[in-house]
Amino acid sequence: MKHLEVKQINQTFGDVHVLNDVSFSVSEGEFVSILGPSGSGKSTLFGIIGGLTIPNSGDVLLNGNSIKGKRGSISYTPQTPSLLPWRSILDNVLLGQEISGRKDRAKALEMIERAGLSEYKDAHPHELSGGMKQRASFIRSVLSPQSLILLDEPFSALDEFTRTDMQKWLLSMWEEAKRSILFVTHNIEEAIFLSDRIIILSPRPASVLNEYKVPFDRPRREELLLTDEFLQFKKDIYQDMRLAHTT
Repeated sequence: MKHLEVKQINQTFGDVHVLNDVSFSVSEGEFVSILGPSGSGKSTLFGIIGGLTIPNSGDVLLNGNSIKGKRGSISYTPQTPSLLPWRSILDNVLLGQEISGRKDRAKALEMIERAGLSEYKDAHPHELSGGMKQRASFIRSVLSPQSLILLDEPFSALDEFTRTDMQKWLLSMWEEAKRSILFVTHNIEEAIFLSDRIIILSPRPASVLNEYKVPFDRPRREELLLTDEFLQFKKDIYQDMRLAHTT
C-alpha cells in the first residue's frame, strides 16, 4: 500500500529551478533513502512534504489525502538535533505526544532505556554528546503520532564508528516500530545499509534519475559492509551518480 505519494512536484525560487517533475512513493512501513548531489533540492523537497513550502505545481498525498501546505502531517528530524535546551531529555522526547495531547511516559522511558540514555533522562541537551542527542531526536519522532518520519542527514556530523553504531540502533528501532521512513543522505554506503529502496536525484533542477531496490536481506549486520556484493552494489550506484553529475 502506498503511504506517501509525491506527484510531479515542480519548484522554482525566482529564476532558480530547483525541482523538476519529481515523483515517487513510499509504501507502508518502507525505509526509502534519497541520494543526490549537494544543492540538488533534497531539503526543499522535505520542506514541501512537511507542508513548510507550497510547490509551484504537483501534489503530496499521505494515505490518499493531499497534505500540500499542511503542517503537522509528518514527523521530521533535521540534520542537527532540534532539542529544546530548557527541557530535560524525557520532556524533549515527549514533546510530539504532548502537542497531540496523548503522552505515554512509560513508553518514552522504555525507549530511552533501550537507547542507553536512562541515566540522562533528567539531563539537558548540552550535557549529551552528538550521538546521544540524535537518539533523543529520533525517539521523539517515533513517539509522535505521525505515521511518516522524515530524517534529513541525521548522522552526517558523527565520526565513522559512532555513525555505524547509530545506523544499527536506528534499524533496530525501525524494525520494531515499522514506521515509514524517508531518509536523506549523501552517503551511498549508509543508504544501502539502511534502506529497502534508494531514489537517486539528478543535479539541479532535480528529477528522479533512477531507483534501486536494495537486494540484501534483513536484519542487516555490520559485516555486510565488507562483502563483495555490497561493494559492487555501492559501485553501481556511485557510477550512476557520477555520470549524472558530469553530464
